Amino acid sequence: MRIRPLWIAAVAVLLPLAGCGSDAGAGKKKPKKPPATQNTPKETPRPGDQTVAMTWQGKTRFYTVHAPPGYTAAKRVPLVVAMHPYPADGAYAARLTGFNAKADKEGFLVAYPDGLDKAYNALVCCGAEDDVGFIGAMAERLVGIWKADPRRIYATGISNGGDMSFKLAVELPDTFAAIAPVSSGYIGLDAAKTTYMPKTPVSVATFIGGADQHYDEFELGITSWTERLSCTAGRPEKVQGKNVTRTSAKCRDASDFTTYRLPDMGHSWPGSTDATMGASEAGIDATDLIWEFFAAHPKISP
Repeated sequence: MRIRPLWIAAVAVLLPLAGCGSDAGAGKKKPKKPPATQNTPKETPRPGDQTVAMTWQGKTRFYTVHAPPGYTAAKRVPLVVAMHPYPADGAYAARLTGFNAKADKEGFLVAYPDGLDKAYNALVCCGAEDDVGFIGAMAERLVGIWKADPRRIYATGISNGGDMSFKLAVELPDTFAAIAPVSSGYIGLDAAKTTYMPKTPVSVATFIGGADQHYDEFELGITSWTERLSCTAGRPEKVQGKNVTRTSAKCRDASDFTTYRLPDMGHSWPGSTDATMGASEAGIDATDLIWEFFAAHPKISP
């Protein structure tokens, strides 16, 4: 199970006491620009899967890139960064989300960064590394070597990985055009600060389950984000399947915030058939809806 204190209580406790994660596998500082990373071996842009090792702050870090059939580095393509829960890895994120098949159909790159010890240093847990800096350096390499389109870089993830996408949106300004956290929240000590908010527009699509033990925390996080960015929400509209609703809000910086609420779902990825964190019976497919949202949200020009 993924364990963490209630969002309000988290403000009053030390960060190391917070936990997170799933059974899927088994002192924060703003990132500084470190010396150039070393890469072993170097990426060779080509279709298919490729795992890359790079040295980041003295440690070997890994990410896997999936490129669709017919891909070449001759033209810019969108990039989706998909992040695993805790404890897990990029391979599990690929299986859970099905983003490889979606990328093959729609023609975009997917990158799956591995957290050290199967965790990311996200908003409430679970690591201690500079994962913001690592993922930022990975994205820069994918723009430079794989020709990812810098106007169409996106982040998604579930649980610890979804929390990480909120953190990236705030701490890597002018990098991500949109994020899509699943069963995740804008919560924890940093998120409790009213100044902790994106400095450049980042649109959000999030999916939360009414049977998730963290549902109330996630709702509080949505309220915090939308109030800080002065987002005006429309009426909830019904989506196909099991009383699922979608609420769309427009924010003052021209970004969008869309929330899918699934009253019967727990801590899961809607539409996935994975035995551990999938919710195939949810009535919607998060991967399809996430890509539809990303495709409609390139980076907003200042």
